[in-house]
Formats: sequence, C-alpha cells, structure tokens
Amino acid sequence: MKSPIVIAIDGTSASGKSTNAKLVALALGFVYVDTGAMYRTLAWHCLQTGVDVQQPRAVAAACRRWKTALTCVDNQVRLLVDGYYPEKEVRSDATSAAVSLVAAVPQVRKWMKQKQRECLKFGNLVMEGRDIGSNVFPETDFKFYLDARLEERARRRAADGVNENLAARDQRDSQRAVAPLMIPLGARVINNSQMTAAETSALILEEIRRRLGSDGAV
Repeated sequence: MKSPIVIAIDGTSASGKSTNAKLVALALGFVYVDTGAMYRTLAWHCLQTGVDVQQPRAVAAACRRWKTALTCVDNQVRLLVDGYYPEKEVRSDATSAAVSLVAAVPQVRKWMKQKQRECLKFGNLVMEGRDIGSNVFPETDFKFYLDARLEERARRRAADGVNENLAARDQRDSQRAVAPLMIPLGARVINNSQMTAAETSALILEEIRRRLGSDGAV
C-alpha cells in the first residue's frame, strides 16, 4: 500500500501559507493541516489556565498534561482540547503575542512533531507551518516555502484585523534553538508579494501535478 503524500508549505508570517494550503488541499482532495493553529491552541490553553508563557518549564508541563485529540472535519484536521476546538480564540491578539514563546520550547516542538506526524492516519496531507519540510516531514518530495515583502505581509495581517509585529516574530522563530524557521532543503521558494492567492496556488499545483502526473496520482 502506498504511503500518504505530504505536501509541505512553509514560510514567514502572513506569506499566504494558510490560504494557499487550503486552496491546494481543496484542488487535490487532500486533508488540510494548519500546524500553526496547533501551537496557537497550546498558547491559548496556557493563557486560559494561568500558565506563564515566559516560563519554558511551565509551558512544557502544560503540554504534557493537557487532554487533546486529533479529529478530521470536512477534510481539515482539528486539535481538540477537552473536546473543544477554540477556532476563534486562537486568532486573538493575546494568543498571537504568546505563540512564538510557546513554540520555542523544545519539549513543545517534540510533542507537536509527534502529533503532526500522526495526521498521516487521515490520508494525503497538505500541511502548512514553519518547519514542516525541514523538521516534521523532511522526507517529503513536495516542499514549498512562501515569502513576501514585510510591508505586504503587514498589510495582509492588518486586513485580517490582527495587530502583530511580524519582523520580531520572524526573528524569534528564525533564531530559536530547535526547528527554526528556515528554507527546507530542496524547497521551491515562491515570493508572492505581487501575486494573488489564486496565482500562488496555481504555481504550487502545477509543480505537484507535473511531478505526480506520470503515475496518475492526482
């Protein structure tokens, strides 16, 4: 039996990872996985339960103790906490400010990597994040790295109603000791500063179909 296909879409904040990953997953009929939402869910959980996100040991302990489950609804993976999916809460300014601190904890990244690899049980995946091609699924042949000019990314974030210091976030994520933000080996880099989501996803799909078309996989 063939192993599930994993398409890794990494990149900087507001580079269009989520939008394009969703479009690609929809076009191919694959399952969409937003790994950033998983980290945001832990950050939200820490804030909700009074865990100091400035204390790595406390965050690591919270990650060991929380009760979670992976589910797949409408071809999208969700990480539930005590049976609840905090879809809106994880996008708050408070969660956005805390997530890079939580994501820098080595024990958290180890836990998340294991959980994200478990998503293979749902089938073929389009997984977006910051270390998918470099750390979570380095063996995949389908790696993409999205980026855009800082001012364009800031405009996109503001349009979503989110106030976030993207330059500081990128710097923290690039300099963390474990699984830093980086261009994965062999990834196709796409700067979409002047591209629409439709144009960006079309490039990704063209590449995937070119590679898989010979065996009729998609």
